[in-house]
Amino acid sequence: MVQNESTRRRGRPPAFDRDDVLLKARDAFWRSGYAATSLDDLAAATGLNRPSLYGAFGDKRALYLATLERTRADMLAALERALAAPGPLRLLLTRLYAGAVQLYRRGDPAGRGCFLVGTAVTEAAVENEVRTVLTVSFEQLDGAFEAKFREALAELPPGADPVAHAKLATGMLHTLAVRARGGASEAELQAVADAAVTMLCGAGTKDGV
Repeated sequence: MVQNESTRRRGRPPAFDRDDVLLKARDAFWRSGYAATSLDDLAAATGLNRPSLYGAFGDKRALYLATLERTRADMLAALERALAAPGPLRLLLTRLYAGAVQLYRRGDPAGRGCFLVGTAVTEAAVENEVRTVLTVSFEQLDGAFEAKFREALAELPPGADPVAHAKLATGMLHTLAVRARGGASEAELQAVADAAVTMLCGAGTKDGV
């Protein structure tokens, strides 16, 4: 009995901050992509050795899926907060896309874009679970935008469809992410973001007043 308990203690990963490990693992996957990121890379990035990583998360695939799920939840929460802020719709969208431009340009000289779009789109072609995370993420972002557009219907162009507008709004986040990853400058990305707000809200002042 004592021997078994000792064995379990030796196999148990040391105490660690799960969120911190997920963020560090995500950075490693973000830099090199899923396929090119090795367990040694993940161990170096997180400060956990291989047995500890296995004990805490399972294999590399399971850890990657955990980083995707964490990112999906963070993205949705950030979007909901941005859309719930006080102010006219045009102003909220202007601030939201400006924040996205700043976020997508962080990390590398050319900008890293969005973790989900940058890494999961490729893996979704062969991994059903990755595809599911992407699908759920897109649906949730669409849903958050749609709810806001229904609430602010009077601020949309006449005849605007909140469902279609929501998909366009989500798609614009993806466009900014891809362009940032491709090396677009902040000014170029901001011009695209401003055009998106005009497309969604119609012609008007930037502050929507």
